[in-house]
Amino acid sequence: MFDEKRILKSLMGGNTLYGDIFIEERNYTHIHLESERIEKLEKGRDKGVGIRMITPWKTFYGSTTSFEEADLLNMAQGLRRFAKDGPWSYPGTERLIEARYPFTIEIAPGGVEIAQKLAMVKRLEALVKGMEKRIRQVRVIYRDTLQDVSIYNSEGTEIKEKRTQVVLNLLLVGEEKGEMQTSYEAIGGFYGFEYFTDDIIEEFARKTAKRLTGLLGAMEAPMGTKTVVLASEAGGTMIHEAIGHGLEADLAMEGLSCYKDMLGEKMASPLISVVDDATIPHMRGTYCYDDEGTPAERTVLVQDGVLKNYLYDRFHALKFKTISTGNGRRESFRHRPIPRMSNTIILPGMEEPSKIISSVDDGVLVVKMGGGQVDTVRGDFVFEISEGYLIEKGQVGSMIKNATMMGNGLKVLQGIDMVGKDLGFGIGTCGKDGQGVPVSDAQPTLRIPEIVVGGKAA
Repeated sequence: MFDEKRILKSLMGGNTLYGDIFIEERNYTHIHLESERIEKLEKGRDKGVGIRMITPWKTFYGSTTSFEEADLLNMAQGLRRFAKDGPWSYPGTERLIEARYPFTIEIAPGGVEIAQKLAMVKRLEALVKGMEKRIRQVRVIYRDTLQDVSIYNSEGTEIKEKRTQVVLNLLLVGEEKGEMQTSYEAIGGFYGFEYFTDDIIEEFARKTAKRLTGLLGAMEAPMGTKTVVLASEAGGTMIHEAIGHGLEADLAMEGLSCYKDMLGEKMASPLISVVDDATIPHMRGTYCYDDEGTPAERTVLVQDGVLKNYLYDRFHALKFKTISTGNGRRESFRHRPIPRMSNTIILPGMEEPSKIISSVDDGVLVVKMGGGQVDTVRGDFVFEISEGYLIEKGQVGSMIKNATMMGNGLKVLQGIDMVGKDLGFGIGTCGKDGQGVPVSDAQPTLRIPEIVVGGKAA
């Protein structure tokens, strides 16, 4: 190993504002089953070190898989060349913090035999095939990860944290009269292998297969401006993509977001409050400390329609003279930290979900949203509707297919006029700047009075 103080002393000085060393060891299993064939079976370990230096206003970063002190000193000295000359002394106080979670992992995934994981994956495939005979392709992907992190920084703090993740993805492709439809679902989070009970696996299979069955018999989606009800089951794809990214400080403070310069202003319906909370037990975006060693917190972003804060990492907190919200995250030691969401939630309101649906004469109920595109500068978005239904005179009607939803995040937030008392979560891996990090998002049932639904012209 190496002396982290020597590395930091080689790195710091002159106009350097902050420096840190990020050490990571990641043990993982990856199983990819495709149409009865195991396409990938990988069990491995990846480890390395990242060194960062912040100056006004640039980040200099290097990474290596070497743990030799001479190599790390060379890297630190190489980064140091980009700062002005000047002395630096290591802080007199030192703190060692070991992360403690208010929940436990019962069965460490790394201790479970590969044969047991393979059996679960194959069972899931068999279940869905027995539920829908028109399936042409089944893809099951299982991943588990134990991430062991140590962070040393120029403030004299050392953070140690272990994070466990399990994820199971299921993609089904079906065919009816030459037309193909797909159904996708994902489950998991900050759990051990105990999460995958028989009941959870069976419900996971049933839900995904049922959606495919519905799509294979669905009618073409109508086209036009509709009232849309976003069910809580849809998770928070809308809040994450159309709104959340625009509240990350690197976009919001650098002029790349439609929410720039809106702090303290009304930017949503008074029914809307939004938080980003990395402390929720077992969620996929949960951690004790972010990847810069800042404690996780529950950050209020929007309160009763008023924008209260952005999501900050250390760099942007230093630059804009504020405090990091604990959202400095990175994919691995190979990447510098940037502002990222964790578990982002539109908080529940007061309405019964059934009342929201019954209030709509002519609209669409969105139960599952798919992929899409977002322009954070203007706030415009387009999303696929993976599972949607017509609402006619307050009743849920026929399932629709090949539908999209288009709008503007700011206008949608301002227009929401009913918020349910329920709450549903979704999970994913969020991509940004070539990095992917685990996240969750959530929302209650929401009514959007007017939004453009794309489908088949009448």
